Amino acid sequence: MRGTVTSAGILTLGTRTFRAALGYGGIRGNKQEGDGGTPAGLLPLRTVLYRPDRQSAPICAVPVRTLAPDDGWCDESGHPSYNRPVRLPAGARAEALWRDDAVYDIIGVLGWNDDPVRPGLGSAIFLHVARPDYAPTEGCIALAPDDVLAVLAGGLTEILVV
Repeated sequence: MRGTVTSAGILTLGTRTFRAALGYGGIRGNKQEGDGGTPAGLLPLRTVLYRPDRQSAPICAVPVRTLAPDDGWCDESGHPSYNRPVRLPAGARAEALWRDDAVYDIIGVLGWNDDPVRPGLGSAIFLHVARPDYAPTEGCIALAPDDVLAVLAGGLTEILVV
């Protein structure tokens, strides 16, 4: 099922709407690594990752995998693992997915710059848990914890960012 996100920070799935935090760089048609933009376009939901010590496996329409303390995501543009999951330490710049805060307790990995990966066009675009104040993200789409679970259980398989 397709959800739609607008620059007003609203995700719509069927007849339901959810408040969303987007990238501090706004929605970008020309996404680049580090610009803080949420990429415009159709982003398929590839898989869902979750913290098993904080969350049970979410119900969703895509494959689900548990996170481990050494899970990361490579954001070093010139590295062969760019925009791919890695084990930490990775030998390249990589974001830790096992965090002290709750932001990555549930992560929907969105298909952006992954088929094929092109250096510099952005990495680690996720659907994840918003901070309590809905502060802007680095380019991801973030929802309240219960809303992340609701959209996943509602059959979300892709997000159109407009």
